[in-house]
Amino acid sequence: MSDIAKKWYVVRAVGGQENKVKSYIEQEIVRLNFEDYVSQVLVPMQTVVQIRDGKKYNKEKVYFPGYIMIEANLSGEIPHVIKSVPGVIGFLGEVKGGDPVALRKSEVNRMLGKVDELAVQSETVNIPFAVGEVIKVSDGPFNGFDGIIEVVNEEKRELEVMVKIFGRKTPLKLSYMQVQKI
Repeated sequence: MSDIAKKWYVVRAVGGQENKVKSYIEQEIVRLNFEDYVSQVLVPMQTVVQIRDGKKYNKEKVYFPGYIMIEANLSGEIPHVIKSVPGVIGFLGEVKGGDPVALRKSEVNRMLGKVDELAVQSETVNIPFAVGEVIKVSDGPFNGFDGIIEVVNEEKRELEVMVKIFGRKTPLKLSYMQVQKI
């Protein structure tokens, strides 16, 4: 039975409850013994790096809020079973009362490729500063001084800035949050 042809469909779900709806769909499929017809239920996620109190936090975020991808053969009562799951609004692309529309292969590859790419990129943080750039200190005892970036420490999110104080160049270590571009 595992050689049943399956296609990818998009299920619209209540926003903010995608993971809960995904688990409901999976439970319902197992309960009704439809594992041969539905092979994957996927909520596309991305890892977002947030900075709070000077510390880096990784947070999982839904990439397409309100949408769940499902690989299935929608024959028989399977569409009705999925639509009856709490939190499911319906299938994407369906005409009122019509059949669900499958995604094209190119769309599936792009969406799944995008999800894989985001998982790999999770640690890549955009570094807003470059060596040699002129910045203004916006926080701390040297507030208001201009300086030139000498070293960018991506790991600690720190800059080593050369600031002219009383006519002499003085090196300072500042966090990204303490400076701004001019």
